[in-house]
Amino acid sequence: MIRRCKAAAIVSATLLAFAGVAKVTLGKVGSYRANHVAPRESPMLRRIVMAAVLTGLLAAGGTSGARAQQPTSSGQQTPDASGWIFNVAPYLWTATMEPTVKLNLPPALGGTVSASSSIDFDALLQHLNFATMVTADAQYDRFSLLTDFIYLNLGGAGTKLRSLNFPGHPSVPITADAQAHAGLNLNGKTWTMAGGYTLLKGDWGNVDVIAGFRYFGMPIAVDYSLGVTLTGPRGNGATFGGQGSVSGTASLWNGIGGFRGRIRIGDTGLFIPYYFDAGAGSSQLTWQIASGLGYHTNWVDVSLTYRYLTFEQNGNAVLQRLTMYGPQFMATFTF
Repeated sequence: MIRRCKAAAIVSATLLAFAGVAKVTLGKVGSYRANHVAPRESPMLRRIVMAAVLTGLLAAGGTSGARAQQPTSSGQQTPDASGWIFNVAPYLWTATMEPTVKLNLPPALGGTVSASSSIDFDALLQHLNFATMVTADAQYDRFSLLTDFIYLNLGGAGTKLRSLNFPGHPSVPITADAQAHAGLNLNGKTWTMAGGYTLLKGDWGNVDVIAGFRYFGMPIAVDYSLGVTLTGPRGNGATFGGQGSVSGTASLWNGIGGFRGRIRIGDTGLFIPYYFDAGAGSSQLTWQIASGLGYHTNWVDVSLTYRYLTFEQNGNAVLQRLTMYGPQFMATFTF
């Protein structure tokens, strides 16, 4: 019991440290106002902070007596007297983020403006204000309940305005030369919840089927500074240009189904975790896939996987498409 309490305290402290270090060290993002871009901190400092967080996650496992597995790839652990197994896994997803958005223009203009970004992990760190990434699950016999939560707050990340879109008129391109500055501010939350059932299990590993939902919510704002002024088609003299800001909010609920598990590699302690889900609802399509290599020890499971997640929309939806992909480092504790 003492070991379990100690491990739980370590995991909690690690998560709080992640939040506190990100907030204090990386600084506050400016509000969504025109003519304001948050100053950039040192990229090297941000790399050091993230490296320290990851090291802390792994070191936390080394001081606890808990056994562990990766929640997104259910394994076979020994349940306690109640028959339950609980897993908690903070992680670091070093993802590239590629959002494409369509935001409403002022009412006098009507229509929308399209913008797209490709934010690699280095740029994400430069503009990161706060982040939380954690997954967990509970298992009883062949049944399981799993959840995953990601929160990202970015300010002033580089983006490009692509076009002005007016109903009944051809799109008006906005060239790169005309853009003195365009900065993306977002506050994104992704929450997945699903129930699972183990179809197959043995010394080789296991296969679980899952079904549930995924929520994605993101207020978005783009601050811009243009060297040109474009006149709207309504004939009322309304224009788009100079310095300003446009904004919108995406809120998506999707049902999902899929499978997860792990394949053990002999008695080496190595295993191959795998995960896949797909679904629809508010989105035309959302899907996610992850796999890689993990190692089981008496006090923690660690894994390195490659993860890909996407949401796809159309029409005048605020979020046209969002793709996130890249390596993911995870430390999993079992209680």
